[in-house]
Amino acid sequence: MSQCDTRIDGDCAVVVLGGEVDLSWSAQVRREVLGALERAPRVAVDLAQVSYIDSSGIAALVEGFQNARGRGQPFELVNVSAPVLAVLKLARLDRVFTIRTGAAD
Repeated sequence: MSQCDTRIDGDCAVVVLGGEVDLSWSAQVRREVLGALERAPRVAVDLAQVSYIDSSGIAALVEGFQNARGRGQPFELVNVSAPVLAVLKLARLDRVFTIRTGAAD
């Protein structure tokens, strides 16, 4: 089962994703990420529990990144699971996103 929740941690909205982020779920991920940009000056997307991500899920993350950059807001990926990191590296997006291990503070 997929998960998509946002918590506020100080000045950072942390979007926590889990399960498989695919076409059936990516629209919800997109809404959650874009909504987080409205609610907090910083956004982090926690990908520790994501077992699979397809191109639509990656597109939702890229859209969030582009929106944040346009607003001058920090946007980072945290606790990226091995399957997600493999996809990011394959697409060379590991060079685009700020990727951190550990908490989003």
